[in-house]
Amino acid sequence: MDFMTGMSVSASGLAANRKRMAAISSNIANAQTTRTPEGGPYRKKEVVFGAEPAREYFSDILEGEMGENIKKVHAMEIVSTNKPPILKYEPNHPDANDEGYVAYPNINLTEEMAEMISASRSYEANISALNTSKSMAMKALEIGR
Repeated sequence: MDFMTGMSVSASGLAANRKRMAAISSNIANAQTTRTPEGGPYRKKEVVFGAEPAREYFSDILEGEMGENIKKVHAMEIVSTNKPPILKYEPNHPDANDEGYVAYPNINLTEEMAEMISASRSYEANISALNTSKSMAMKALEIGR
């Protein structure tokens, strides 16, 4: 594995965790949203990660088949959860149903904040790995002087 492959893998981790943090931020911001364009309350968003080979050129494909099989992370899709909404009795609310209940998103802010901390730490770890790869490349260049 060369320096560029290591940096590319770390960059894919940065991009994936950036999407994860955006989804979590959306969940936190919409925790009280009772009306959406699709109808009903906001639905929690989750990012689905997947692995893909770290290949950019044909030689990388050949090397990947014959040698190491390095994978990048990729945010495959953002899905809405199927959790049922939380019903609260608020008869004066404009979105209340006939019985006086309002459907709120099933979002636990404590869990979302814990997920945000986890995503932030993963992002920071990828930055450290990227900086380490960069430092190693610079040291290798210094050897050649």
